Amino acid sequence: MKNYLKFSNSKKIAAGLLSAGIAGTSFGQTNELPNIVLVFTDDQGYGDLGCFGSENILTPTIDSLAENGVKFTNFYVSQAVSSASRASLLTGCYPNRIGITGALTPNSEKGIAASELTLAEMLKEQGYATGIFGKWHLGDQEKFLPLQHGFDEYVGWPYSNDMWPVTYGNKPKINSKYPKLRLIEGNKKTKVFERIEDQDSITTILTRKAVDFINRKASEPFFLYFPHPMPHVPLGVSEKFADKSKYGKYGDVIMEIDWSVKQLVEALKKNGIADNTLIIFTSDNGPWKNFGDHGGTTAGLREGKGTSWEGGHKVPCVMNWHGKIPKGLVINNLASTLDILPTLAEISDGKLPNHTIDGQSILPYLFGDTSKNIRDEFCYYYNENELQAVRKGDWKLGFPHVYRSYTNVEPGKNGLPGKYNFLESGLELYNLKSDPFELNNVIDEFPKERKQLQILAEKYRQELGDFLTGIEGKGLREPDYNYEMETNISHLAVGAKVQLFTQYNKKYSGRGAQGLTDGKIGRPAFKDRSWQAYYGNNLEAIIHFDKEQSFDTVIVSTLKNEGSWIFLPKEIVVSFSTDGENFEVLEKITSDKFQSVNGNVKYHAKISKPARAKSIKVEAINIGKCPKGHIAEGKPAWMFFDEIIVK
Repeated sequence: MKNYLKFSNSKKIAAGLLSAGIAGTSFGQTNELPNIVLVFTDDQGYGDLGCFGSENILTPTIDSLAENGVKFTNFYVSQAVSSASRASLLTGCYPNRIGITGALTPNSEKGIAASELTLAEMLKEQGYATGIFGKWHLGDQEKFLPLQHGFDEYVGWPYSNDMWPVTYGNKPKINSKYPKLRLIEGNKKTKVFERIEDQDSITTILTRKAVDFINRKASEPFFLYFPHPMPHVPLGVSEKFADKSKYGKYGDVIMEIDWSVKQLVEALKKNGIADNTLIIFTSDNGPWKNFGDHGGTTAGLREGKGTSWEGGHKVPCVMNWHGKIPKGLVINNLASTLDILPTLAEISDGKLPNHTIDGQSILPYLFGDTSKNIRDEFCYYYNENELQAVRKGDWKLGFPHVYRSYTNVEPGKNGLPGKYNFLESGLELYNLKSDPFELNNVIDEFPKERKQLQILAEKYRQELGDFLTGIEGKGLREPDYNYEMETNISHLAVGAKVQLFTQYNKKYSGRGAQGLTDGKIGRPAFKDRSWQAYYGNNLEAIIHFDKEQSFDTVIVSTLKNEGSWIFLPKEIVVSFSTDGENFEVLEKITSDKFQSVNGNVKYHAKISKPARAKSIKVEAINIGKCPKGHIAEGKPAWMFFDEIIVK
């Protein structure tokens, strides 16, 4: 079996350790591959562990791991929302690079592309047994599930535990927006969760599965990925920990997670493999603060989940490798979940993919060598592909954008959400070393630093794109979809002349006027080049035939992605003319009558009425402004179209 640290790297790190005065550390001198246990919690804040300052929540097991290992105080997720964060952890890529952003909903039309290399696939190539027990949230269709991305075993939920037909509060109501929440084992759906109280058992169920995996795989190298569904709301905690915390039910949940980690540690010790196991504990993003007492804390960091402020991106991280790395290390250098894949690749002698990734190995940090900042840059993306801030060293530059805020609003209580406040930031500069809470905007005081960060931002825009400035990005890759793309469909309007009376946005041209009848159907992602966009204005187009045609169906294909300000038209009006000048309305159809296609992203406005015409006019009425309560309230709304189909 290969050494788990290359000799050249071992010498380099050893030199760093000697220069740092760290002695007695043994590494890279065994042929035994280390086991890897990666615990990933959901919506846990930076301040929700004892070792990160919590005085009300007891976490003795995790605190012990930190005391006897490494604690990272400047550790970041790539995007402060679930699916995007998880995609980065498993691929080492910014999520927008690989087309996974936001939080995927049930029946999602996309997932991680098969061409991407995941942690599990990389370690499996090195002979590891791989198992995941917990929340996946990277596509719930079978082709997207863990067994198709390098895992041998999977037990858990396919998406967040609030994406099911029960709402919050003491009197649950049926919410037909989502299907029933089911446990998945392998690729099969099994146990159904009917009531909120059913979730009380989930941490215990998954912990038992994870311990069983350790017991069965103790004689071979293994990768155990344990993405806890908790403490995401609605909270669930077993009788073992109910009412045990001074912080209420949220604290109870964290205490049970600490208990869960203890079961893993004890299983490692029982099997005699604790000294050859690297344990990593971190979270997918900051706390969901509008749930008040059912949400976590940021230890004073600004805002929380779903924002590009520090409270959203900065998370606790502890790593422990008993006997291999020094005790009690505190690493203040910048690091990220992006860096876990290349770090584990170096440890296991695994091969990195040929395509670009954004992570860097931070292995020297695990041994206390902080003489060099391995990661000195970081970019903060949100929504579909908005570059909202960049960081270099201690400096962070934020760009104007609308964001949901937890300030100046009353948070919810007892499991019910409070309201968001929606604010707009300007061009803002912060020194995170002297001002970690982002209280003092010094944009006018440091023009040199501002300019450097603006240049850095442009580099990321050119590589990864930026929806706010209309730059597509040359380094983007497509996710996989759960259906085949229709590239050449046949209908009466293909090749017919299209006359536009309103102007599409040049950022999303959809190949111009003729792109609306070219027979090419766009995938349900607005970055697909088939889509044509209208920003705050209507679509008015006339299709002219060479001669009069008989038809009975007109379909207008449109897109819905409200998180990216893309709304369905308020109404679509189809008219026809026998002379190309005088038009008669055939039918009007409002958005509530649109038909969903392949999930809840793509829609067809379908009109079925027989007629004869030489010209067909289509008018799509924009809602105008993003509605009240939307993150971009009052801003112009987008509409996207890829084809007008006539049959």
